[in-house]
Amino acid sequence: MKVGNAPVEEGKEYDVKIDAQGSKGDGIAHYEGFVIFIPGVQLGQDAHIRITAVRRTFAIGEVVK
Repeated sequence: MKVGNAPVEEGKEYDVKIDAQGSKGDGIAHYEGFVIFIPGVQLGQDAHIRITAVRRTFAIGEVVK
């Protein structure tokens, strides 16, 4: 399901690079400028992720194994 102007959709997979780290240790990636929080990844890591939730200003993803 697409939310607002989010360039990502829940359930879809994307290739991203972790370019920041959140205050709680989650990795942060940007996809077309949109913020995606991904737990369990390291800064600088390339990751193939699946979006698990989309909010108005950010999304949450998980690494696809």
